[in-house]
Amino acid sequence: MHLLKNASRRQFLRQAGVYGQLLGGAAPLAMHLSALGAAAARGDNDYRAIVCVFLYGGNDAYNTVLPTDRTAYGAYLSVRNLGSEPIALRRPGAPPDLNAVAGTPARLGGMLPVRLASAASRESFYALHPLLREVRTLFQDQRRIAVLPNIGPLVLPTSKAQFAQTLHPRPTRLFSHNDQQNTWQALAPEGSTRGWGGRLADQVQASNGQPLFTAVSATGNTVWLAGDQVQAYQVGTGGAIRLGVDGSGQLFDSAVAGAALQRLVTQSRRGHPLERDIAATASRSIQAEALLRTALQPASELLFGTPPPAGVYDPRADPKLRYDNPLTGQSAFNSLAGQLQVVARLVDAGRRGATGVRRQVFFVSLGGFDTHSGQNSGHAQLMARLSHALGYFDTSLGALGGRDQVTTFTASDFGRSFTSNGDGTDHGWGGHQFVMGGAVRGGDFYGAFPRQGYKNANNNEFDGSPDQLANGALLPRTSVDQLGYTLGQWFGVPRSALLDIFPNLANFNAGVHDLGFLRA
Repeated sequence: MHLLKNASRRQFLRQAGVYGQLLGGAAPLAMHLSALGAAAARGDNDYRAIVCVFLYGGNDAYNTVLPTDRTAYGAYLSVRNLGSEPIALRRPGAPPDLNAVAGTPARLGGMLPVRLASAASRESFYALHPLLREVRTLFQDQRRIAVLPNIGPLVLPTSKAQFAQTLHPRPTRLFSHNDQQNTWQALAPEGSTRGWGGRLADQVQASNGQPLFTAVSATGNTVWLAGDQVQAYQVGTGGAIRLGVDGSGQLFDSAVAGAALQRLVTQSRRGHPLERDIAATASRSIQAEALLRTALQPASELLFGTPPPAGVYDPRADPKLRYDNPLTGQSAFNSLAGQLQVVARLVDAGRRGATGVRRQVFFVSLGGFDTHSGQNSGHAQLMARLSHALGYFDTSLGALGGRDQVTTFTASDFGRSFTSNGDGTDHGWGGHQFVMGGAVRGGDFYGAFPRQGYKNANNNEFDGSPDQLANGALLPRTSVDQLGYTLGQWFGVPRSALLDIFPNLANFNAGVHDLGFLRA
């Protein structure tokens, strides 16, 4: 999102004022490092962070979390075991066929059965994709992951009969990638300029000594982190992004050239207000990079990576950041794990008081989920990368002692159709998402899983299912607003502010605003 796009002059000035708070304007860097050191010495550790893992393209929920009871799995097979390349996953316990094509359900073997913590019996008839191995361990054994079934954007609780009514309120431009990405992130379609992550951050930034580090993206621009005052600070997987120079302040191997460049971009020559603002922003960016360079522990530190035996650390070669690619049978660099590595380093710095923050929101992403074709190979690889990255992040937070202070959730444009188009799926609405953290009441579902669904009618309208629309797209039973409200309460945002950030909650019974997946 461009800073000035669709922004009023007043909003721009508010945002510029916030940027001006970074490092106290023109105060010397040494003074700020001294203040941060004093904060760290006090042991200020009232720290919490929310991390959004956005799965761009629309993750296929039907092949992520599945019911395996006889009726539901039978309906699943009847719909997904068709087409030129059937996409139906095998029952739990089915052995992998090593002669089958890589990534296909036969080659993957059976789904991973899970037992819900709240299940009355030991068998609860659910399973995960065969490559969600780390997720299964965190869900069933360690109870630090929960599932939010059939969640999506809603204006108000909606039945299938109500959805059929033209005038019944619903999210704008359903099934559109850009609009539904924005609706998940900002509760409004493409063109919206404030996200609910940023608006949560607005409420807590006063507790942060360095407000620019309140909202951090490790994956480029995102509306989710944009608030009324807070705007996203972007980092790369290696840390803060430098302005034209290397880590030694050199340009073309010259310290003189590096100093000249930074002098040029931080000086206003003609005194124009916009020129002064750009120069001041560049100056603050340079100071912020210098601060983070000091505050962050190296990526090669054992807490986050693997120290290289010799030479310069290369994250792409770090075994901790490499996953088993199901298509090649070899390990490969996982860019999502790389993003979460820098988030873990920033969390560590925040917990130590090195960056002057008590509350932070982070955004990372993984693309490629628009599986209209080639779903078997594409989705298998994505599930392996997601699971490995979440497992890596949980392990790193455990090494820091910070699991209880960080809550991570997945989100995606939408779920996908239940029906196959031959070798893939089409756009849907509701989907199943994960939430992870030491404060999460894991090992269970929070929301209504569509157990009555999974029936295919002759006209493809799924008439026998109250939870499925045309092509079997899920009709959400839980709203994004409820997810945000639950996270916001844990984050320390007052209820009155949460009801302002999530206005659609006025249409929901107050007793279901908090989904209950977080401990106080």
